[in-house]
Amino acid sequence: MGKETFYEVMKRQGVTRRSFLKFCSLTAASLGLAPSFAAKIAGAMETKPRTPVVWLHGLECTCCSESFIRSAHPLAKDVVLSMLSLDYDDTLMAAAGHQAEEIITNIRQKYKGNFILAVEGNPPLNEDGMYCIHGGRPFVEVLRETAADAKAIISWGSCASWGCVQAAKPNPTRATPVHKVITDKPIIKVPGCPPIAEVMTAVVTYMLTFDRIPELDRQGRPKMFYGQRIHDKCYRRPHFDAGQFVEQWDDEFARRGYCLYKMGCKGPTTYNACSTVRWNGGVSFPIQSGHGCIGCSEDGFWDKGGFYDRVTGIQQFGIESNADKVGIAAATVVTAGVVAHAAASALKRARDTSGERDKTDQSNSTGGN
Repeated sequence: MGKETFYEVMKRQGVTRRSFLKFCSLTAASLGLAPSFAAKIAGAMETKPRTPVVWLHGLECTCCSESFIRSAHPLAKDVVLSMLSLDYDDTLMAAAGHQAEEIITNIRQKYKGNFILAVEGNPPLNEDGMYCIHGGRPFVEVLRETAADAKAIISWGSCASWGCVQAAKPNPTRATPVHKVITDKPIIKVPGCPPIAEVMTAVVTYMLTFDRIPELDRQGRPKMFYGQRIHDKCYRRPHFDAGQFVEQWDDEFARRGYCLYKMGCKGPTTYNACSTVRWNGGVSFPIQSGHGCIGCSEDGFWDKGGFYDRVTGIQQFGIESNADKVGIAAATVVTAGVVAHAAASALKRARDTSGERDKTDQSNSTGGN
C-alpha cells in the first residue's frame, strides 16, 4: 500500500469535505494566491502522497519550532498531521536515542531524493564541528549526510539562513549558514528570529502542493513574503513622511503612535511580511507594540550598527511638521522665479526696443544720403 494522500489523512481524521475546501481556500489566501488556486491546491492534496520531512537542529534556540507550532493559517497541526509526514524532529517527536537516529537512515534509504530537509540552526565548523554534537556526531556531518539524499532544503530562521548571533563577530565557533556548507541542493531561506509562523507553514504548503520551490529573490528568500520592505506597508509610514518621530521611549510622540525611525527602527531596510501578516494570529507585530524593527531577517543584523541606531541616509518629506518652512521656501522659490522672469522679460524688451531704435536710426541715415 502506497503512502496516503493529504486528503485521505484529513478525511480519516474526520475532516469534512466542506472544511477541506475551506482549508484549501485559506491556504491559497495565506500564500497570496488568487482564489482560483484553491481548486488547484485541493486537486493536488487529493492525489499526491504526503511528503516526508526531516527537521534537523544545529546551533539555535528552538524559537523557529516554537513559532511554527503556533501557526493559525493553516494550523500547524494540519500541516504536521495531514500535509506532511514529519518523520524526524527531535523537538516534537516521541522517539529518542538510537531509535530516533534510525529514522533518518530509513528515510534516506526509502525516500532517496524525495524528502524535504528542514534545518533549524547552523553548523559550527571550528574544532571539526565539535561545538554542536548530534547523536554523538558533529552536526555538520549529519547535515551533509542527510542533505545528500534530500530533494530540497529549507533553512529555517536567521541562524540557518545567515548565521545570526552565533556567527556575530568574533564568531569563535565558526558558525556557518547552511548554504555555505551545502552547495549542490536547492535551498529556500526563510529568515527571521524567528520567522513568522504563517510564513513557515505557507512555504511548506506551497512546496508540498505544487511540488516545486516558490519563486525566490536574489538572496534565496520566497518573494511572496520577502518581496517588500516592512516600511512600505507599515501603518506608521504616514508619520515618517510627515517628519513626525518618537524622540525617546514613552514620550508624548510615542503615545501618539509616531514613527520609530529615530529610535533605530530598521523597517526601511528590512524585507519581511511582519507589517502585513503580523504575529500571534495576525494580532500585532513589534512596531505596533511600540518597539522598532531590529531587521532580524537581514543578513548580519547582529553586526550592523546595533538595534537602536537609526539607518542613515534616508530622507523623509517632513510635510506636516515643517509646513511653515515648506510654505516659506516654496513662496521664496516662486517669488524668485517671478522676479527672474520679470527681469528676463524686461531685458528682452530693452533689447527689442534697442534693436528697433537702431533700425530706425539706420533707415533715417540712409534716407538722408
